[in-house]
Amino acid sequence: MMDWTDRHCRVFHRALTRRAKLYTEMLTTGAVIHGDRERLLGFDACEHPVALQLGGSNPRDLAESARIGEGVGYDEINLNVGCPSDRVQDGRFGACLMAVPQLVGECVAAMKAAVRVPVTVKCRIGIDNQDSEQALDALARSVVTAGADALIVHARKAWLEGLSPKENRDIPPLDYDRVYRLKTAMPDTMISINGGITSIEQAKAHLQHVDGVMMGRAAYQEPWRLLAVDPELFGVPAPHASMHEAIESLFPYIERERARGMRLHAITRHMVGAFHGIPGARAFRRALAENCVKPDAGIEQLRDALKLIVPAETAGAAA
Repeated sequence: MMDWTDRHCRVFHRALTRRAKLYTEMLTTGAVIHGDRERLLGFDACEHPVALQLGGSNPRDLAESARIGEGVGYDEINLNVGCPSDRVQDGRFGACLMAVPQLVGECVAAMKAAVRVPVTVKCRIGIDNQDSEQALDALARSVVTAGADALIVHARKAWLEGLSPKENRDIPPLDYDRVYRLKTAMPDTMISINGGITSIEQAKAHLQHVDGVMMGRAAYQEPWRLLAVDPELFGVPAPHASMHEAIESLFPYIERERARGMRLHAITRHMVGAFHGIPGARAFRRALAENCVKPDAGIEQLRDALKLIVPAETAGAAA
């Protein structure tokens, strides 16, 4: 989710669900330690609970980055051992670390010693020609022994040789049963599942076998699905009755960000899929692309875009 789940995306998603935990895009330890911390790590108080996801393989640097993240106020520190991108491999972090479970355990131990908030790990079921039974068990045992509080498993292998990062999101077959078996083998460990989950109904089915479900691309590309999270999974009302109301609730946030010099497009680019399948959705997307990208665009341009969405009762009457 690099370049997707930035602070503006997370504020938008928080307007759709109060209960789901939000995760940052993966940040390298080098960026956290040496970069612009306000720009990279800053977040709005409304985002809680929110986890900082780190990429790295040096235990000392990960411990320092975890301390920084905890100091900023993140509720969880997550180590990514699942991203297959080329630049991740070049930096020796992400999915390539599945090959060195002992090192990942050392990283987790260093992070746990540095912070009081939970430390979790996100991984694949294996990489390349690894036996996924042995590879996932080895990684899980190593990080849990080191003190990891939870494991989030993308139920696909990552093929670092022969597949692009984009292809790695779809081509390796999903093996949900492998994650279920891990949970059976480690009943006292918090295990969440990720990969190819596109609906709340699917999430409910997975929750019969594991402790949690992570949604990535589906939540981003079709954020309207998140309005069902709180009522369907937590038994409490959604923060807002509709997507329209949720976006309007962001107006004060948008005005504050605009006053700080942030362009409207930096926020509205995350709303492209907000009204998928709703009459007026195409006109809304066009308005975002043509009007909300202008340097001086503000609340009025977004308000005008929202007016293009046909109210449900009107659409029903027309049908």
